[in-house]
Amino acid sequence: MGNSIMGFLRGLARRSPLFRRVGRKIRSEVNKTRYDLNNKGIATDEKSVFFTSFAGRNYADSPKAIYEYLVGNQDFSDYRFYWAFNNPEKYMYLKGNPNTEVIKTGSKEENEAIGKSKFWITNYRMLDHFVPRDDQVYVQCWHGTPLKKLGYDLKQSDNAMNEIEEIYDKYRKDALRFKYMISPSRWATEAFASAWNLKEFGEKVEIIEEGYPRNDRLANYTQEEVGALKEKLSLKGDKKVLLYTPTWRDNQFDKGKGYVYSIGIDFDKLQKELEEEWVILFRTHYLVANSFDFEKYEGFILDVSDYDDINDLYLVSDLLITDYSSTFFDFANLRRPILFFMYDKEEYEDKLRGFYLDLSELPGKVLRREEDLLKEIELLGDWKPNEVYNSFNAKFNYLDDGKATERVVKRVFVKE
Repeated sequence: MGNSIMGFLRGLARRSPLFRRVGRKIRSEVNKTRYDLNNKGIATDEKSVFFTSFAGRNYADSPKAIYEYLVGNQDFSDYRFYWAFNNPEKYMYLKGNPNTEVIKTGSKEENEAIGKSKFWITNYRMLDHFVPRDDQVYVQCWHGTPLKKLGYDLKQSDNAMNEIEEIYDKYRKDALRFKYMISPSRWATEAFASAWNLKEFGEKVEIIEEGYPRNDRLANYTQEEVGALKEKLSLKGDKKVLLYTPTWRDNQFDKGKGYVYSIGIDFDKLQKELEEEWVILFRTHYLVANSFDFEKYEGFILDVSDYDDINDLYLVSDLLITDYSSTFFDFANLRRPILFFMYDKEEYEDKLRGFYLDLSELPGKVLRREEDLLKEIELLGDWKPNEVYNSFNAKFNYLDDGKATERVVKRVFVKE
């Protein structure tokens, strides 16, 4: 009964922007009132840090890297750390650190942790009713260098649940709350400043251009670590690993689930041509709500959409195939081959998002047909990074040197 009601309300929200906006405003005001009442009179704790990653979905990304640096540094041994998850029972092992508490998103405990923590560390937008006081520090790590346009850089939108003005409003509210925003490069800094319209709304936002903390691991890994990860994932040593990371489409939405993804690749054809030499790790975008049944491809395709830390998947993979996901920016740090399968390029570029980059800058070929994709995979035997690939890393990944976390922590916590 509850699911059917939620499905009806989602369908109505999709059809009626007015209903959607009013509903969101009411919900936000109710949550804000509850949050303010719950934290009335609570002082900010200068040595408390609140963490969340992908809105509570994962223990991953730059918040994870920053947390692990702080936990491992004696200078922060008297700090309190709060991690919020949608499914906190999965992450109770973090309480092995006596200074760490694991709490549930949307709970009273989360409200209290946010209300008293000096620092908020996240890689995704926090709900609108979480407005920091003047003595609180909201650090937006974000979750990728953007290929597809964001926020105020969108001039049109075919998003199923947000008209263009609603998207602008979300980014405006974010820009007014940030204290710091982390950037991996000069190019990304300019893109973020434009997407969040920081000149108008975020004059006090300080962009920390020091590299992505999450990518330190891609510079500091060992072959022993890779071997252990392959064993953990049950990957056979004699097969090469292909990581496939398609992103979501703004206009693919199911009223009962949320954003969904329609597979645009023929896995039967791939299995026929590649199964003897390759295994595929399939990972959808975190916003995709539908699951996939790969039972018929057992031994060939492993669905790793729910795997927490994508860095593990990068490290064990010999090849990345994506479409418009930002995963390729990070993967390029490993100097391994990348292919772009953009079967719906015109629709995505002209109707959904558009791109920040000229596609000629991409560190791999853009392909439209599966036949061409398979042909390129066959030619990888003598692959080496070319001039375009090297130029790409020089422009976008020059700060990912394995020490970004240390630099970010010094800027945020030590004020160096």
